[in-house]
Amino acid sequence: MQFSYKALRKDNVNVSGVIEAANRDAAMASLEHQGLHPLLLTEGGGKKRSFGFGKRVKTSDMVIFTRQLSTMISAGVPIARGLATLQDSSDNSYFRGVIVAVTKDIEGGTQLGDAFAKFPNVFDDVYVNMVRAGEEGGILDEILKRLALQVEQNASIKKRVKGAMTYPMVILVITVAAFFGIMFFLMPKIAKILTDLGGPDAKLPIYTQVLLDLSHFSRQYAYIIIPATVAVIWLVRRYIKTPKGKYQFHSLMLRTPVVRTIITKVAIARFSRTFASLMSAGVGVLDALAVTGGAIGNKVIEKELSDAAVQVKNGKQLSEVLAASPHFPRIVSQMLAVGEETGTTDTVLLKVADFYEEEVATAIDSLAAIIEPVMIVFLGAGVGLIAASVMGPIASLSNNVGG
Repeated sequence: MQFSYKALRKDNVNVSGVIEAANRDAAMASLEHQGLHPLLLTEGGGKKRSFGFGKRVKTSDMVIFTRQLSTMISAGVPIARGLATLQDSSDNSYFRGVIVAVTKDIEGGTQLGDAFAKFPNVFDDVYVNMVRAGEEGGILDEILKRLALQVEQNASIKKRVKGAMTYPMVILVITVAAFFGIMFFLMPKIAKILTDLGGPDAKLPIYTQVLLDLSHFSRQYAYIIIPATVAVIWLVRRYIKTPKGKYQFHSLMLRTPVVRTIITKVAIARFSRTFASLMSAGVGVLDALAVTGGAIGNKVIEKELSDAAVQVKNGKQLSEVLAASPHFPRIVSQMLAVGEETGTTDTVLLKVADFYEEEVATAIDSLAAIIEPVMIVFLGAGVGLIAASVMGPIASLSNNVGG
């Protein structure tokens, strides 16, 4: 059980934190053993905290923090003292506040993984689960070293994805903004010109009439359309954050052409590197699968690994189970089988991770090369359609008036 406490130290300084104990009396005894005089003790304390909405920590800060903490633990420095030393190592005041809070929890008897779990916007599920596995296996320093490397690898992949999508997203935003600008401001003036030239009963091309009707509808019901659009986007985003919604969204992504290739390769790279790190650190296969599932970033593949763990527990080889998976290529199960036979599973999977990380980079570059011209073609087609819808009728009506 967890208990939140406020207590008075021997130097008359008030402290607070969370402590784990079998019951209230055990929590009181533990606090007194630490030289604290309990002022307030309430059951609970596992709630996730935040020191500000939308706060984030830079990847470089996370890597430095993780490496330094690993070095201190390797040197035999107690975790609480190591964290206290690292409190001033970051220029990010928010991150310093997080480390201070984690330090207080550790001093109160909380496990490091559980303390990290209270700050999900700083320490994600992968980070927390790997730290917990390191604590359970007594290899926390080694896990932290590998975590630092993994944070860098994940940041590199995210940077590539963002870089590849920046230009297409800019084009898309400009296109949408231009469309609504034309619908709200330009089309009403064009409608007036066409009415002046040909009268209210002028015969217009079907595509011109559609644009005029769409413009009229958009302006007339803007007070409904805009809030409804925002509400739908908010509801969809909220639904995707639920377990069921996230699973369905991830399933949809795995059925989307082109995108599914990148998602699958990213998942395989993460699986291979995380599983290899845990295996080389001495974590058992079943525990490694449980932690690795949370590292994948896709709920569908995570469920596959969970089901695989059950089959492995029943006596099957992991390579045999993954061979039947629709998302793990044959080469992964074959390489894993070689690793299982030779006792070099971690080494083999690290090579698989390196290979698929290169494949991810290539796939992202290819996707960017495809998306950019496609977006430009769509933008050009839209501009051409609007120009034809406007200029054609104006020229035709002008000729009729002139004749």
